Amino acid sequence: MTDRVAIVIVSHSPLVAEGTADMVRQMVGDEVKVAYAGGNPEGGLGTDVARIMAAIEAVWSPAGVAVLVDLGGAETNSEMAVELLPPERQGSVVICNAPIVEGAVMAATEAAGGGSLEAVRATAEELSP
Repeated sequence: MTDRVAIVIVSHSPLVAEGTADMVRQMVGDEVKVAYAGGNPEGGLGTDVARIMAAIEAVWSPAGVAVLVDLGGAETNSEMAVELLPPERQGSVVICNAPIVEGAVMAATEAAGGGSLEAVRATAEELSP
């Protein structure tokens, strides 16, 4: 199997993050690696930079990683997580400005077809108003 863009879902809700990842896997299959980070370290609502970094590392692909976020704090913490990655990996991670569920499914569909990181981002972001 060739390297494909991986997907990371970041939500303030652990259940939303997990449910979105499950939906992507059921709709797209195992061709695309999917990870999620949801909730704060105590398990409540929020996001956590360390969890986001771990999710990115868990699905790392030379083709890149597309991160989908639900709210502003998730985006800010995802940006911080990317900044803490090794410098050679930072340019291969993008944060998509897209609806989290629909964007993740569409991004994964594009990735499954072998789309580039930029194509995956563009496909997800087509759904933004």
